[in-house]
Amino acid sequence: MIKDAEFLNFIQDLDHHFTGWDFSRITASGRMQSHALPWSLGSVVLPLLRNAATMLDMGTGGGEFLSSLQPLPKTVYATEGYKPNVQVAKQRLEPLGVNVVYFEEDTSLPLMDHYFDLIINQHESYSAAEVKRILNDRGVFVTQQSGGTDCYGINESLGVPLNEEFAHWNLAIAAQELQDHGFKVTFSREDFSPQRFYDIGALVYYLIAIPWQVPDFTVERFIEPLYHIHQMIRTEGYFEVQQHRFILIGEV
Repeated sequence: MIKDAEFLNFIQDLDHHFTGWDFSRITASGRMQSHALPWSLGSVVLPLLRNAATMLDMGTGGGEFLSSLQPLPKTVYATEGYKPNVQVAKQRLEPLGVNVVYFEEDTSLPLMDHYFDLIINQHESYSAAEVKRILNDRGVFVTQQSGGTDCYGINESLGVPLNEEFAHWNLAIAAQELQDHGFKVTFSREDFSPQRFYDIGALVYYLIAIPWQVPDFTVERFIEPLYHIHQMIRTEGYFEVQQHRFILIGEV
């Protein structure tokens, strides 16, 4: 039985309920830090947004990113497939005139054909065919994705393989998929950069917030490897893994 008081305090400090897509509990305090990407999604989106009359934010989370892009176009929709986030998104976005829509399947969005000038997507799964259906003939699709090997060092340290369904997901595959559905890829870039956790509590918080990284994660199930990582942090000062990110712009 582990009796390390510091370790136990960190893993028990989980009273903050994660909502939306807000990691400020561990990022604002510097407990988790990610290396800056060689692009800014916001800076890529803003010029496109200014020329759009209709816009969709796919997988808006709690609406954190979308609400930062004001002033928004005249007509804006946001989809969210995780039910607990829907009300969070509505509270943040509806006062801005955004229509928040719950959906269950990427392949069947409850949205009109050929409607949107601009669709943005940050770390959300999507169907290229469905994106093509709801974009108009001047439409632009911008997506920033987490690649299939994102933070693999966590899985490796916990002895859990990556999800085989997504392990292949990278820039080349995503670009080819868009091209196969009639898009012209006008911008693309991929990056692998460090992400650091400076205490074991920050890592546990991250894994609870992102359940697809290590499915069925619980502290009790992984207590021994977590303690090993805690000891590593004590020695090195941090636990470092590698992000996998890529960005694409596809035009109809």
